[in-house]
Amino acid sequence: MVQGKTSKTLKPRKQRIKMAKGDPKKPKGKMSAYAFFVQTCREEHKKKNPEVPVNFAEFSKKCSERWKTMSSKEKAKFDEMAKADKVRYDREMKDYGPAKGGKKKKDPNAPKRPPSGFFLFCSEFRPKIKSTNPGISIGDVAKKLGEMWNNLSDGEKQPYNNKAAKLKEKYEKDVADYKSKGKFDGAKGAATKAARKKVEEEDEEEEEDEEEEDEDDDDE
Repeated sequence: MVQGKTSKTLKPRKQRIKMAKGDPKKPKGKMSAYAFFVQTCREEHKKKNPEVPVNFAEFSKKCSERWKTMSSKEKAKFDEMAKADKVRYDREMKDYGPAKGGKKKKDPNAPKRPPSGFFLFCSEFRPKIKSTNPGISIGDVAKKLGEMWNNLSDGEKQPYNNKAAKLKEKYEKDVADYKSKGKFDGAKGAATKAARKKVEEEDEEEEEDEEEEDEDDDDE
Protein backbone atom coordinates (compact mmCIF):
# COMPACT_ATOMS: atom_id res chain seq x y z
CA MET A 1 0.00 0.00 0.00
CA VAL A 2 2.86 2.41 0.84
CA GLN A 3 4.49 1.82 -2.57
CA GLY A 4 1.21 2.53 -4.34
CA LYS A 5 0.87 5.88 -2.59
CA THR A 6 4.48 6.79 -3.40
CA SER A 7 3.99 6.13 -7.14
CA LYS A 8 0.88 8.34 -7.15
CA THR A 9 2.69 11.26 -5.57
CA LEU A 10 5.56 11.01 -8.06
CA LYS A 11 3.36 10.77 -11.15
CA PRO A 12 2.52 14.49 -11.46
CA ARG A 13 6.23 15.40 -11.34
CA LYS A 14 6.96 13.05 -14.24
CA GLN A 15 4.15 14.58 -16.24
CA ARG A 16 5.49 18.08 -15.64
CA ILE A 17 8.91 17.06 -16.92
CA LYS A 18 7.42 15.56 -20.10
CA MET A 19 5.39 18.71 -20.78
CA ALA A 20 8.50 20.83 -21.36
CA LYS A 21 8.14 22.68 -24.67
CA GLY A 22 10.08 25.07 -26.85
CA ASP A 23 13.35 25.08 -28.74
CA PRO A 24 15.86 22.94 -26.82
CA LYS A 25 18.68 25.09 -28.24
CA LYS A 26 17.19 28.32 -26.91
CA PRO A 27 19.11 29.69 -23.91
CA LYS A 28 17.57 29.15 -20.50
CA GLY A 29 15.58 32.19 -19.42
CA LYS A 30 17.18 34.67 -17.03
CA MET A 31 16.25 34.35 -13.36
CA SER A 32 15.29 37.14 -11.00
CA ALA A 33 16.80 37.65 -7.55
CA TYR A 34 13.62 36.26 -6.01
CA ALA A 35 13.75 33.17 -8.27
CA PHE A 36 17.29 32.46 -7.05
CA PHE A 37 16.08 32.89 -3.48
CA VAL A 38 13.24 30.39 -3.98
CA GLN A 39 15.64 27.96 -5.66
CA THR A 40 17.99 28.21 -2.66
CA CYS A 41 15.11 27.64 -0.23
CA ARG A 42 14.01 24.57 -2.19
CA GLU A 43 17.52 23.12 -2.11
CA GLU A 44 17.74 23.74 1.65
CA HIS A 45 14.38 22.03 2.15
CA LYS A 46 15.50 18.97 0.16
CA LYS A 47 18.68 18.65 2.22
CA LYS A 48 16.83 18.91 5.53
CA ASN A 49 13.78 16.86 4.49
CA PRO A 50 14.72 14.62 1.55
CA GLU A 51 11.74 12.31 2.06
CA VAL A 52 9.09 15.01 2.56
CA PRO A 53 7.31 16.10 -0.65
CA VAL A 54 7.00 19.85 -1.20
CA ASN A 55 3.58 21.47 -1.02
CA PHE A 56 4.28 24.12 -3.65
CA ALA A 57 1.43 26.49 -2.75
CA GLU A 58 2.39 26.54 0.91
CA PHE A 59 6.11 26.60 0.12
CA SER A 60 5.73 29.56 -2.25
CA LYS A 61 3.71 31.48 0.32
CA LYS A 62 6.38 30.96 2.99
CA CYS A 63 9.14 32.02 0.58
CA SER A 64 7.24 35.18 -0.32
CA GLU A 65 6.69 36.10 3.33
CA ARG A 66 10.33 35.45 4.17
CA TRP A 67 11.53 37.51 1.18
CA LYS A 68 9.46 40.51 2.27
CA THR A 69 11.08 40.54 5.72
CA MET A 70 14.65 40.28 4.41
CA SER A 71 16.94 43.32 4.44
CA SER A 72 18.63 44.73 1.34
CA LYS A 73 21.90 43.33 2.62
CA GLU A 74 20.42 39.83 2.84
CA LYS A 75 18.98 40.16 -0.67
CA ALA A 76 22.27 41.48 -2.13
CA LYS A 77 23.64 37.97 -2.75
CA PHE A 78 20.61 37.04 -4.84
CA ASP A 79 20.72 40.39 -6.68
CA GLU A 80 24.30 39.64 -7.74
CA MET A 81 23.28 36.15 -8.89
CA ALA A 82 20.48 37.68 -10.99
CA LYS A 83 22.85 40.24 -12.55
CA ALA A 84 25.35 37.52 -13.46
CA ASP A 85 22.58 35.39 -14.94
CA LYS A 86 21.32 38.33 -17.02
CA VAL A 87 24.82 38.78 -18.48
CA ARG A 88 24.88 35.05 -19.29
CA TYR A 89 21.42 35.19 -20.86
CA ASP A 90 22.14 38.27 -22.99
CA ARG A 91 25.38 36.72 -24.24
CA GLU A 92 23.73 33.42 -25.14
CA MET A 93 20.75 35.13 -26.79
CA LYS A 94 23.12 37.18 -28.92
CA ASP A 95 24.70 33.97 -30.18
CA TYR A 96 21.31 32.23 -30.48
CA GLY A 97 19.66 34.72 -32.82
CA PRO A 98 18.44 38.29 -33.31
CA ALA A 99 17.78 40.31 -30.18
CA LYS A 100 14.25 40.44 -28.90
CA GLY A 101 12.27 42.88 -30.98
CA GLY A 102 15.03 43.07 -33.59
CA LYS A 103 14.23 42.82 -37.28
CA LYS A 104 15.43 39.80 -39.20
CA LYS A 105 17.47 40.42 -42.33
CA LYS A 106 15.16 40.32 -45.31
CA ASP A 107 15.83 38.31 -48.41
CA PRO A 108 16.53 40.86 -51.20
CA ASN A 109 15.09 38.39 -53.72
CA ALA A 110 11.76 38.06 -51.91
CA PRO A 111 8.79 39.88 -53.49
CA LYS A 112 8.14 43.26 -51.91
CA ARG A 113 4.78 43.59 -50.20
CA PRO A 114 2.50 45.97 -52.16
CA PRO A 115 1.28 49.26 -50.64
CA SER A 116 -2.30 49.74 -49.49
CA GLY A 117 -4.67 52.25 -51.08
CA PHE A 118 -3.85 54.71 -48.32
CA PHE A 119 -0.10 54.36 -48.93
CA LEU A 120 -0.58 54.99 -52.66
CA PHE A 121 -2.54 58.12 -51.77
CA CYS A 122 0.25 59.24 -49.43
CA SER A 123 2.89 58.70 -52.12
CA GLU A 124 0.96 60.99 -54.46
CA PHE A 125 0.17 63.81 -52.05
CA ARG A 126 3.17 63.81 -49.70
CA PRO A 127 5.42 65.77 -52.16
CA LYS A 128 2.60 68.31 -52.71
CA ILE A 129 2.17 68.92 -48.98
CA LYS A 130 5.93 69.36 -48.52
CA SER A 131 6.21 71.80 -51.42
CA THR A 132 3.34 73.97 -50.18
CA ASN A 133 4.50 73.80 -46.54
CA PRO A 134 8.32 74.24 -46.45
CA GLY A 135 9.88 73.01 -43.22
CA ILE A 136 6.83 70.99 -42.18
CA SER A 137 7.64 68.11 -39.84
CA ILE A 138 7.16 64.44 -40.76
CA GLY A 139 4.53 64.11 -38.04
CA ASP A 140 2.52 67.04 -39.41
CA VAL A 141 2.76 65.65 -42.94
CA ALA A 142 1.39 62.31 -41.71
CA LYS A 143 -1.39 64.12 -39.82
CA LYS A 144 -2.44 66.10 -42.90
CA LEU A 145 -2.39 62.98 -45.09
CA GLY A 146 -4.53 61.12 -42.58
CA GLU A 147 -7.05 63.96 -42.45
CA MET A 148 -7.17 64.23 -46.25
CA TRP A 149 -7.72 60.47 -46.63
CA ASN A 150 -10.47 60.41 -44.00
CA ASN A 151 -12.26 63.27 -45.75
CA LEU A 152 -12.37 61.41 -49.08
CA SER A 153 -15.58 59.66 -50.08
CA ASP A 154 -15.56 55.93 -50.90
CA GLY A 155 -15.75 56.84 -54.57
CA GLU A 156 -12.68 59.08 -54.32
CA LYS A 157 -10.75 56.37 -52.50
CA GLN A 158 -11.74 53.72 -55.07
CA PRO A 159 -8.97 54.42 -57.67
CA TYR A 160 -6.28 53.98 -55.02
CA ASN A 161 -7.90 50.85 -53.60
CA ASN A 162 -8.33 49.37 -57.09
CA LYS A 163 -4.68 49.96 -57.90
CA ALA A 164 -3.69 48.43 -54.55
CA ALA A 165 -5.83 45.35 -55.31
CA LYS A 166 -4.10 44.86 -58.68
CA LEU A 167 -0.68 45.23 -57.09
CA LYS A 168 -1.71 42.69 -54.44
CA GLU A 169 -2.74 40.18 -57.13
CA LYS A 170 0.63 40.56 -58.82
CA TYR A 171 2.37 40.24 -55.47
CA GLU A 172 0.53 37.01 -54.65
CA LYS A 173 1.59 35.54 -58.01
CA ASP A 174 5.18 36.62 -57.41
CA VAL A 175 5.11 35.06 -53.95
CA ALA A 176 3.77 31.79 -55.39
CA ASP A 177 6.62 31.77 -57.93
CA TYR A 178 9.13 32.62 -55.21
CA LYS A 179 7.88 29.83 -52.96
CA SER A 180 7.93 27.30 -55.79
CA LYS A 181 11.61 27.89 -56.61
CA GLY A 182 13.50 24.64 -56.28
CA LYS A 183 10.21 22.71 -56.28
CA PHE A 184 11.47 20.18 -58.81
CA ASP A 185 14.84 19.74 -57.15
CA GLY A 186 14.68 17.48 -54.10
CA ALA A 187 17.92 18.94 -52.78
CA LYS A 188 16.31 22.36 -52.64
CA GLY A 189 13.33 21.24 -50.57
CA ALA A 190 14.65 22.64 -47.31
CA ALA A 191 15.68 25.89 -48.99
CA THR A 192 12.21 26.24 -50.51
CA LYS A 193 10.56 25.69 -47.15
CA ALA A 194 12.86 28.26 -45.55
CA ALA A 195 12.13 30.75 -48.33
CA ARG A 196 8.38 30.24 -47.86
CA LYS A 197 8.67 30.81 -44.14
CA LYS A 198 10.82 33.91 -44.70
CA VAL A 199 8.26 35.51 -47.01
CA GLU A 200 5.48 34.82 -44.50
CA GLU A 201 7.54 36.33 -41.66
CA GLU A 202 8.37 39.40 -43.75
CA ASP A 203 4.69 39.80 -44.63
CA GLU A 204 3.83 39.82 -40.92
CA GLU A 205 6.58 42.33 -40.14
CA GLU A 206 5.53 44.69 -42.92
CA GLU A 207 1.88 44.38 -41.90
CA GLU A 208 2.90 45.39 -38.38
CA ASP A 209 4.85 48.37 -39.80
CA GLU A 210 1.82 49.49 -41.83
CA GLU A 211 -0.49 49.11 -38.83
CA GLU A 212 1.88 51.13 -36.65
CA GLU A 213 2.06 53.90 -39.25
CA ASP A 214 -1.72 53.92 -39.64
CA GLU A 215 -2.12 54.10 -35.85
CA ASP A 216 0.32 57.03 -35.72
CA ASP A 217 -1.78 58.85 -38.28
CA ASP A 218 -4.98 58.18 -36.34
CA ASP A 219 -3.44 59.23 -33.02
CA GLU A 220 -2.21 62.47 -34.43
